[in-house]
Amino acid sequence: MEGLLPPMSVTANTPPSDRYVVGVDYGTLSGRAVVVRVSDGRELGSAVIDYRHAVIDRHLPGGTAALPPDWALQHPEDWRDVLRRAVPAALAASEVDPADVIGIATDFTACTVLPTLADGTPLCEVDGLAAQPHAWPKLWKHHAAQGQADRINALAAARGEKWAPRYGGKQSSEWEFAKALQVLEEAPEVYERCERWIEAADWIVWELTGAESRNACTAGYKGIHQDGAYPSPEFLAELDPRFADFPATRLEHPDGLAALGSRVGGLSERAAAWTGLPAGIAVAAGNVDAHVTAPAARAVEPGKLLAIMGTSTCHVLNGTLLADVPGICGVVDGGITAGSFGYEAGQSAVGDIFAWWSGLTRRAHEELTAACADQPVGGHGLIALDWMGGNRSILVDHDLSGMIVGLTLATRPEEVYRALLEATAFGTRVIVEAFEAGGVPVEEFVVAGGLKRNSFLMQVYADVLRRPVSVAVSEQAPALGSAIHAAVAAGAYPDVPTAAEVMGAVERAAYVPDAARADAYDVLYAEYRALHDVFGQSGGALHRLRKIRNAALAAAQQDSEKDQDQ
Repeated sequence: MEGLLPPMSVTANTPPSDRYVVGVDYGTLSGRAVVVRVSDGRELGSAVIDYRHAVIDRHLPGGTAALPPDWALQHPEDWRDVLRRAVPAALAASEVDPADVIGIATDFTACTVLPTLADGTPLCEVDGLAAQPHAWPKLWKHHAAQGQADRINALAAARGEKWAPRYGGKQSSEWEFAKALQVLEEAPEVYERCERWIEAADWIVWELTGAESRNACTAGYKGIHQDGAYPSPEFLAELDPRFADFPATRLEHPDGLAALGSRVGGLSERAAAWTGLPAGIAVAAGNVDAHVTAPAARAVEPGKLLAIMGTSTCHVLNGTLLADVPGICGVVDGGITAGSFGYEAGQSAVGDIFAWWSGLTRRAHEELTAACADQPVGGHGLIALDWMGGNRSILVDHDLSGMIVGLTLATRPEEVYRALLEATAFGTRVIVEAFEAGGVPVEEFVVAGGLKRNSFLMQVYADVLRRPVSVAVSEQAPALGSAIHAAVAAGAYPDVPTAAEVMGAVERAAYVPDAARADAYDVLYAEYRALHDVFGQSGGALHRLRKIRNAALAAAQQDSEKDQDQ
């Protein structure tokens, strides 16, 4: 039943007396809170809850009409539940005196963005708008704005917009402007009611402090904020005259953008009652789940490429120089830590792909992994393209779809599973090579996130990348990263890198490449790259199949609605 609360898991260790901070990580399907000791980064208590509504991709809550293809929404009440349930549970498990907690920080999947009123009320909670899909928060994996993204990219190229190369030449359908333009064009009445267009990373901070703020990370990577400004009204007017004032009316904040690790306010009385924490403690600027993880894995130095591997993968690294790297998600001055250029790339589906195949075959991940682990490299005769969720980097095209080549009547389910694991490693290698070709060196590959627990997958990555794989120690690295930012916001450390050296932890070179397997993977990677370039550059059949699917589903939905009306 929709009203039932989801399960919650709690873990704890007994602490000595000290100062503490709380980190809260909002993922795709769940939220987690961790209580951390400031002096050494020890995690003393944590709690995880699943979102009641999970990913809303079929029907709105309480609704009957089907959502169109490629939609992915979420419910703001699920996010509040994390504050009400996970934070108090983690605090209780830690046995820490709430009076000793000095700060709280949050991070969020991005770009997860929502329309609100001027006071922060989500439009989906406004009377008369709950049945309007565009009034709901759009999750990062909402890919239905690809047409708007294509138009933004074409116009930016035609006009020679100087910000375009900072995003690898292409804006993603996952990001703020494409999603907002989709709302304007498909539901103009919702767009008119929208007084603030805000990342969930900033909205949850608004819930904590009672005051709006905007962080430099999401604005830079997801909101096209470069060199102190958003895209010009002239550019936006060419997309749609009604869109010209979008930044001025719905994005810009009088206090500007808050630096990462800065204090943006104190915990409000309402949020204190939710969380069980003292009112007035420091609340840090919002952040993205991937970028906030870097200090938890001690990956803030230039050249350390951190892959946060879960349902999707986000790759972030700091560099000393500003370079334009084709196909990456973005480069932002201070986007990860102050004083460095933060680079981002990513893969839209990774763990989601593995879960899809596990679900289809009704076999557990552990069973599939064990069944394929002893097979020699290339023994399955397969190559897969890891585009089941589209391609984020380096093609930036979410109308692309996945592919498995080499299937025979002898192919076994576990062999397909292994080919899918390998495909994500090949996709990461494309990203690494793009960074290095663009003049951004990658000196170490570090992994955080739930998939680091799959030792076979980690070894595949080491072999495919031909470099050691280091692993973040924390099982809740994004939440720990938020806690590190909370410590800085509370004044316990002067900056994030200093706090990371004390509170972060990483196992260096946990997996080392095997020369023979690496040589064999080079051969398979050449085949992957050939397919990648042929099917990715033009789209071709993959784009045509997507259009055929969407047209067929739209026609079926129209027929269904006609039948209901009769």
